[in-house]
Amino acid sequence: MNLQKLKIAEESFFTFYPKGFEDEALLPIIKRHNTAKIGESVRELFAPEKFSRTEEIGESFAKIVSKSSLISLFEKPKVRDMVKQMSMEQQDMFAIGLYELLHADHEKGFGILVEVLSIYKLAKWSIVTLIPYYYARDKEFFIKPTTTKDIIKFFEINGLKYKPKPTYEFYVRYTQILQEMKLQVRPMISQDNAGFTGFLMMAMK
Repeated sequence: MNLQKLKIAEESFFTFYPKGFEDEALLPIIKRHNTAKIGESVRELFAPEKFSRTEEIGESFAKIVSKSSLISLFEKPKVRDMVKQMSMEQQDMFAIGLYELLHADHEKGFGILVEVLSIYKLAKWSIVTLIPYYYARDKEFFIKPTTTKDIIKFFEINGLKYKPKPTYEFYVRYTQILQEMKLQVRPMISQDNAGFTGFLMMAMK
């Protein structure tokens, strides 16, 4: 990873936005994405006790996808259709995958979720990583394909190759690198992980 590029990006960012993500110039963007409020909803809708009613998990998933500015308008109706079409068995597996991903065996849950979403051709990074990110915005990362590929290239992250189909191995390694990068910059731009990758995206322009 090219640390010099990261430090230059940090200095440039604070030149334009002295207060970090609390700077008035960035407030319209923060308000549009509304990650804090959606995060509260996700922690309520996907709390451990909510998983006793598996049919509601899919409905909650579609609800968050429809609200999120991080998901493209093209994908939102596909997710709604998937939830309507899922069999009882698929609903159960989907709920198990999300439960494991959020509350138990992270790797197992990731794999189950990818497996179920693959049935509907929705096993995409943005769909898989959305709920985990909102649930723990300081730990989990929302993976946006174009931004991810650009970060790997621009910051010269060696030994990591992006692939369209989500894999747990890539997620773990990539998020480890992002966490290491966060430690190199001021806390004002590293508290929210989507905000941090947003900062990296701005740095590349």
